[in-house]
Amino acid sequence: MLTKEELPACPVATTVQLIGSKWKLLILRNLIQRPWRFNELRRDLEGISQKVLSDSLRALEEDGIVTRTVYAEVPPRVEYALSPLGESMRPILDAMEQWGRAYKERLP
Repeated sequence: MLTKEELPACPVATTVQLIGSKWKLLILRNLIQRPWRFNELRRDLEGISQKVLSDSLRALEEDGIVTRTVYAEVPPRVEYALSPLGESMRPILDAMEQWGRAYKERLP
């Protein structure tokens, strides 16, 4: 997790730094629905590489936005879900969805 000194002074820039990549936003979009397993996310996010998905999930976990739960089964099962901090981003993602719908409705 970054320190306050490592984050931009602007709160909007801070948010963009944490979730501003295309893939992080789409990962969060999925995790708002329910917990997902790694391969489920990889199949659903068309075009994402295994490395980018792994790096994005790791960064979201380090920033406290996503939790990673390993179940002691054979074979091991790992699920990713939003943390309470990640859940607090729900209004942001809902607003983005509403804006995107409204924009699409304006198009001919």
